[in-house]
Amino acid sequence: MAKYGWKGSGTAMFRWLAKTRLGLIPAALVAAVALLGQEAAVFRDNVTQVHVIASVKNAKGDLVGALQKSDFRIFDNGAEQEIRVFERQSAVPLSIALLIDVSGSTAKDLKYETDSATKFLKVLLSEGNPEDAGGLFTFDSDVTEVKHFTHNFASLENALKYVHGSGGTSLYDAIYFAAHDLEDRAGRKVIVIISDGGNTTSTMPIDRCLKAAQFADAIIYPVVVVPITNPAGRNTGGEHALIFMAEGTGGRTFFPSAAGELDQAFADIINELRTQYFMAFYPHNVPLTQNPFHKLEVKVNRPDLRVSARNGYYGESENGDGSSSAPVAVTPTGRKKK
Repeated sequence: MAKYGWKGSGTAMFRWLAKTRLGLIPAALVAAVALLGQEAAVFRDNVTQVHVIASVKNAKGDLVGALQKSDFRIFDNGAEQEIRVFERQSAVPLSIALLIDVSGSTAKDLKYETDSATKFLKVLLSEGNPEDAGGLFTFDSDVTEVKHFTHNFASLENALKYVHGSGGTSLYDAIYFAAHDLEDRAGRKVIVIISDGGNTTSTMPIDRCLKAAQFADAIIYPVVVVPITNPAGRNTGGEHALIFMAEGTGGRTFFPSAAGELDQAFADIINELRTQYFMAFYPHNVPLTQNPFHKLEVKVNRPDLRVSARNGYYGESENGDGSSSAPVAVTPTGRKKK
């Protein structure tokens, strides 16, 4: 089992990239430089590397994978940053946490969901980096880690055959726990959620589970299965919550309405993961506030293109410790993770 709990400061870094491409990166921070006569803004140089993963599409919605470093601009709290690392179709190892809703509301669709998930993992692990790994979680009233992260597709396939459940829906708790399992893993990190968006038994609020995903530098891809197509009976609030979390981490949401469309949603996720741009920068002259959440903005120099990337990360604040809250419990009160 992975170690749980918040780190004391900052964003999880790309240890793999730091060791293999850039050398070990020191953690020291240089002193702050105050503006003369002003106390509102504080600027610091931070030698901790921040990474950004971006997808770019044209007006038709097609992925664009041939851009250069010069096509991108990154802003941290409004201050433009120098892109120090740039990769197209990154070979950085990928860890995917697959979260499957096994509550009563999705029970009738579970078979085709697990069949599509099996095909998704087979393609992902057979054609990618040998260090790529998948982890399997299910959630109903409780969150269960069915299979820890592994590159062994056969073990994941076998685990998916026995997925079942009933009862309530602890969607937010599942995201929270998966994010903590991902936090200390190296490389790119993704959370794929198969759910109708219902959330009835979680103890974690949406802001806490989104914060956990952002601390882990994980991208969220919800695949929303809709057992009731009539808008009057759908969980539109839950669907909007998933869209909100996807957009906050640089992912996107899929709404398949049949088994074939579910297969296509997984194929689109794989295609996007293979067409992403990896960029990294060292924050420089970033205006700090008391909020450790840094607002990120990624732009492309072509007006006909649209870029998707996470909207921020947790880093250094005016008090210098990069923390956003007191440490939280390993397991939410009154809940258990199997």
